[in-house]
Amino acid sequence: MVLQRVLLAVLWLLAGAAVGTCAVLLHRYPWGLLLGLATTAAVLVAAVPGWWGRPAFAAGWLVVLAVASAERAEGDYLIAADGRGYTLLLSGTVVLAAGVAGFFRRPRRVHDSGGVETAP
Repeated sequence: MVLQRVLLAVLWLLAGAAVGTCAVLLHRYPWGLLLGLATTAAVLVAAVPGWWGRPAFAAGWLVVLAVASAERAEGDYLIAADGRGYTLLLSGTVVLAAGVAGFFRRPRRVHDSGGVETAP
């Protein structure tokens, strides 16, 4: 069981890195930024909570964003200092919050059949 979860965590981490790479490389185009952010949001919603799901995806996405934010050898940056670049960087905080929230599971609701009361 633990080995399966570790394997799932690695797969979610790689998926996060892939989506993050696409978002960083395409953020210069308006359609690319929207597609990258929509894909990120959709996967974060679909990912299972627990350390092997949503937090692993968020970690992969954020590692790519951190590496892409560093200064390149030429002295420039891969993420532009414009509205789209700042939107991408700001979305990193949202992905971080979603990843941290993924550590916590929602309590299960108890479904009441209703209608019959047992106490007077």
